[in-house]
Amino acid sequence: MEPTLTGSAVTLRPAVEADIPLLAAIRATPEVFARWRGGEDLEAEIRADLADGETRISTVELDGRVVGAIQWSAQEEPDYRHASIDIYLDPAVHGRGVGADAVRTLARHLIDEHGHHRLVIDPAADNAAAIACYRKVGFRPVGVMRAYERGSDDSWHDGLLMDLLAEELTEPD
Repeated sequence: MEPTLTGSAVTLRPAVEADIPLLAAIRATPEVFARWRGGEDLEAEIRADLADGETRISTVELDGRVVGAIQWSAQEEPDYRHASIDIYLDPAVHGRGVGADAVRTLARHLIDEHGHHRLVIDPAADNAAAIACYRKVGFRPVGVMRAYERGSDDSWHDGLLMDLLAEELTEPD
């Protein structure tokens, strides 16, 4: 099990069964659902993700309140080793630096404790707010992945592959 991590403002703690209803409610908000496509039973999807074992999911807490989730998985093939990150947050905390703090905190952990030299993240190519957030942490665009993911409108959308090398991780402002 992953440890609880503390950022400048956020706490990242391993998600548990009791977190599922709140995380599903956050994922169901129109702003998040549009980016994190899900089926009709978000609680079942989150429960399956928690049981997956390949992906490590933590809650993002701000002032003791769960405001989202952040997750990571790793490619362990030695010649291609890296980790990937994904995050969603309650729209009520968007634009407050919570995402950058959470991503930076997890990135530092993946670099320092897991020895990853490279991290990737793949926001929707038209998600300017997420791209700006990840740039603050040190991620750089690699390229557009055309027709990368199916959106909530059932059409295909481009994704932006971004990566960060360990030495590029920025410190908080």
